[in-house]
Amino acid sequence: MLIEMKVFGLAIDPITNTPIVILKDLQEKKVVPIWIGLFEASAIATQLEKIDLTRPMTHDLMNDILKNLEVDVKRVVITDLKNNTFFALINIVKDESDLMIDSRPSDAIALALRANAPIYVDDSVIDKSMDINFGNRAGDLNKYTKEQLKEFLEGLNPEDFGKYKM
Repeated sequence: MLIEMKVFGLAIDPITNTPIVILKDLQEKKVVPIWIGLFEASAIATQLEKIDLTRPMTHDLMNDILKNLEVDVKRVVITDLKNNTFFALINIVKDESDLMIDSRPSDAIALALRANAPIYVDDSVIDKSMDINFGNRAGDLNKYTKEQLKEFLEGLNPEDFGKYKM
Protein backbone atom coordinates (compact mmCIF):
# COMPACT_ATOMS: atom_id res chain seq x y z
CA MET A 1 0.00 0.00 0.00
CA LEU A 2 1.23 3.51 -0.78
CA ILE A 3 1.27 6.15 1.97
CA GLU A 4 1.28 9.82 0.99
CA MET A 5 4.09 11.70 2.71
CA LYS A 6 5.49 15.21 2.78
CA VAL A 7 8.97 16.59 3.24
CA PHE A 8 9.07 17.37 6.93
CA GLY A 9 12.54 18.84 6.88
CA LEU A 10 16.23 18.39 6.31
CA ALA A 11 18.80 17.51 8.93
CA ILE A 12 22.47 16.64 9.11
CA ASP A 13 23.57 13.26 10.45
CA PRO A 14 25.85 14.32 13.31
CA ILE A 15 28.05 11.25 12.91
CA THR A 16 28.64 11.28 9.14
CA ASN A 17 27.76 14.93 8.33
CA THR A 18 25.49 13.55 5.62
CA PRO A 19 22.22 15.37 4.83
CA ILE A 20 19.00 13.52 5.66
CA VAL A 21 15.60 14.31 4.19
CA ILE A 22 12.83 13.46 6.64
CA LEU A 23 9.49 12.36 5.19
CA LYS A 24 6.38 12.13 7.37
CA ASP A 25 2.91 10.90 6.52
CA LEU A 26 0.12 13.47 6.45
CA GLN A 27 -1.00 12.52 9.97
CA GLU A 28 2.65 12.82 11.13
CA LYS A 29 2.64 9.33 12.64
CA LYS A 30 5.02 7.56 10.26
CA VAL A 31 8.47 8.75 9.31
CA VAL A 32 11.15 7.82 6.78
CA PRO A 33 14.69 9.23 7.00
CA ILE A 34 16.62 9.13 3.71
CA TRP A 35 20.34 9.92 3.63
CA ILE A 36 21.04 12.00 0.52
CA GLY A 37 23.86 13.85 -1.20
CA LEU A 38 24.85 17.44 -0.55
CA PHE A 39 23.77 18.72 -3.98
CA GLU A 40 20.38 17.03 -3.74
CA ALA A 41 19.92 18.44 -0.23
CA SER A 42 20.68 21.89 -1.61
CA ALA A 43 18.09 21.39 -4.37
CA ILE A 44 15.47 20.35 -1.83
CA ALA A 45 16.40 23.14 0.61
CA THR A 46 16.18 25.91 -2.01
CA GLN A 47 12.68 24.77 -2.93
CA LEU A 48 11.55 24.39 0.70
CA GLU A 49 12.84 27.87 1.50
CA LYS A 50 11.35 29.32 -1.72
CA ILE A 51 14.74 30.74 -2.72
CA ASP A 52 14.76 32.27 -6.20
CA LEU A 53 18.03 31.65 -8.01
CA THR A 54 19.19 33.72 -10.96
CA ARG A 55 19.82 30.59 -13.00
CA PRO A 56 17.90 27.28 -12.92
CA MET A 57 19.33 24.34 -11.04
CA THR A 58 19.15 20.87 -12.61
CA HIS A 59 15.78 20.03 -11.03
CA ASP A 60 14.35 23.40 -12.11
CA LEU A 61 15.55 22.70 -15.64
CA MET A 62 14.01 19.22 -15.59
CA ASN A 63 10.70 20.62 -14.36
CA ASP A 64 10.73 23.38 -17.00
CA ILE A 65 11.48 20.89 -19.80
CA LEU A 66 8.63 18.63 -18.70
CA LYS A 67 6.20 21.57 -18.50
CA ASN A 68 7.20 22.84 -21.96
CA LEU A 69 6.69 19.35 -23.39
CA GLU A 70 3.27 19.27 -21.67
CA VAL A 71 4.30 16.34 -19.49
CA ASP A 72 2.80 16.24 -15.99
CA VAL A 73 4.60 14.85 -12.97
CA LYS A 74 1.72 12.89 -11.48
CA ARG A 75 3.55 11.64 -8.38
CA VAL A 76 6.77 10.18 -7.10
CA VAL A 77 6.94 6.90 -5.23
CA ILE A 78 9.68 5.62 -2.93
CA THR A 79 9.32 1.98 -3.90
CA ASP A 80 11.96 -0.03 -2.09
CA LEU A 81 14.89 -0.15 0.30
CA LYS A 82 17.60 -2.75 -0.36
CA ASN A 83 21.04 -2.90 1.23
CA ASN A 84 20.59 0.57 2.75
CA THR A 85 19.73 2.05 -0.68
CA PHE A 86 16.35 3.62 -1.38
CA PHE A 87 14.68 3.32 -4.81
CA ALA A 88 12.09 5.60 -6.39
CA LEU A 89 9.97 6.08 -9.47
CA ILE A 90 8.73 9.30 -11.04
CA ASN A 91 5.25 8.85 -12.53
CA ILE A 92 4.83 11.16 -15.54
CA VAL A 93 1.86 11.55 -17.86
CA LYS A 94 1.86 12.84 -21.45
CA ASP A 95 -1.46 12.80 -23.26
CA GLU A 96 -2.71 9.28 -22.48
CA SER A 97 0.70 7.76 -21.80
CA ASP A 98 1.49 6.98 -18.18
CA LEU A 99 5.19 6.28 -17.60
CA MET A 100 7.26 5.31 -14.57
CA ILE A 101 10.87 6.57 -14.62
CA ASP A 102 13.55 5.09 -12.35
CA SER A 103 15.10 7.72 -10.07
CA ARG A 104 17.09 8.31 -6.94
CA PRO A 105 14.65 9.33 -4.19
CA SER A 106 16.43 12.64 -3.63
CA ASP A 107 16.03 13.64 -7.28
CA ALA A 108 12.42 12.47 -7.33
CA ILE A 109 11.66 14.49 -4.18
CA ALA A 110 13.38 17.61 -5.54
CA LEU A 111 11.33 17.33 -8.75
CA ALA A 112 8.07 16.62 -6.88
CA LEU A 113 8.52 19.78 -4.82
CA ARG A 114 8.95 21.86 -7.98
CA ALA A 115 6.06 20.19 -9.82
CA ASN A 116 3.74 20.26 -6.79
CA ALA A 117 3.38 16.51 -7.15
CA PRO A 118 2.54 14.24 -4.22
CA ILE A 119 5.18 11.97 -2.69
CA TYR A 120 4.24 8.42 -1.79
CA VAL A 121 6.17 5.74 0.09
CA ASP A 122 5.41 2.04 -0.09
CA ASP A 123 4.48 0.91 3.42
CA SER A 124 7.11 -1.86 3.27
CA VAL A 125 9.77 0.86 2.88
CA ILE A 126 8.52 2.57 6.03
CA ASP A 127 9.02 -0.68 7.96
CA LYS A 128 12.41 -1.38 6.38
CA SER A 129 13.66 2.16 7.03
CA MET A 130 13.65 1.46 10.76
CA ASP A 131 16.02 -1.47 10.16
CA ILE A 132 18.76 0.45 8.36
CA ASN A 133 22.19 -0.94 9.19
CA PHE A 134 24.30 2.08 10.09
CA GLY A 135 27.52 0.04 10.29
CA ASN A 136 30.67 1.27 11.99
CA ARG A 137 30.32 4.84 10.68
CA ALA A 138 27.33 5.57 12.92
CA GLY A 139 28.91 5.05 16.32
CA ASP A 140 26.28 5.77 18.99
CA LEU A 141 23.32 5.30 16.61
CA ASN A 142 23.83 1.54 16.83
CA LYS A 143 23.06 1.49 20.55
CA TYR A 144 19.45 2.55 19.96
CA THR A 145 16.77 -0.05 19.43
CA LYS A 146 14.48 0.08 16.44
CA GLU A 147 11.69 1.38 18.69
CA GLN A 148 13.88 4.11 20.22
CA LEU A 149 14.97 5.32 16.77
CA LYS A 150 11.38 5.24 15.52
CA GLU A 151 10.18 7.18 18.58
CA PHE A 152 12.89 9.82 18.09
CA LEU A 153 12.16 10.31 14.38
CA GLU A 154 8.39 10.39 14.85
CA GLY A 155 8.74 12.89 17.69
CA LEU A 156 10.64 15.49 15.66
CA ASN A 157 8.95 18.88 15.48
CA PRO A 158 9.32 21.54 12.78
CA GLU A 159 11.11 23.71 15.36
CA ASP A 160 13.83 21.04 15.52
CA PHE A 161 14.88 22.08 12.03
CA GLY A 162 16.33 25.52 11.57
CA LYS A 163 16.71 27.06 8.19
CA TYR A 164 18.75 24.59 6.22
CA LYS A 165 21.89 26.37 5.06
CA MET A 166 24.03 24.87 2.32
